[in-house]
Amino acid sequence: MNDHSFSKEQIKEAGEIARLLSYVLLLCASVGLFISATAIPTSRFERLGAGAFPKIVFAAIALVALFAVVDALRKIPRDAYGRFLATSADWARRRHLVFICLAALAACLAAIPVLGFSIASFLFILGIQLVLMPHKPTNILAGIIVAIVFSFGLNWLFANVFTVFLPRGVF
Repeated sequence: MNDHSFSKEQIKEAGEIARLLSYVLLLCASVGLFISATAIPTSRFERLGAGAFPKIVFAAIALVALFAVVDALRKIPRDAYGRFLATSADWARRRHLVFICLAALAACLAAIPVLGFSIASFLFILGIQLVLMPHKPTNILAGIIVAIVFSFGLNWLFANVFTVFLPRGVF
């Protein structure tokens, strides 16, 4: 299904749901920042403490976001959620490679403290290339060379030329 086959009503509903999701995200972020502002230490010279102003600002943002969420929920018809989920699932299936790349990047970033930059980035680059490129022997050899150059070679460049040491990890 291409994007031109949706009715104006469906596009409007999807926009309203996207707006609702952005309000929910803003609400969650402001509540999280409010909670983190409570950890700002107070001094003995001020009654309210250094965290008072950030807490007031984040509470106001959370309150406005809460009103926006309620208003957005009021505007969206109940059956629009099912259509939106089905359309979103179809969209995500068509773009599955993007999610694979993001998951691989997250795994690489999580592995850097353990494996070190060179090994983690080598596995990331090689893995992404194996997922995205055609599986011919010459392509695989080129992928291995590119992964070596852009992981171990980049680490060597930063260490020996720029004197910046990338994370080594346990290994």
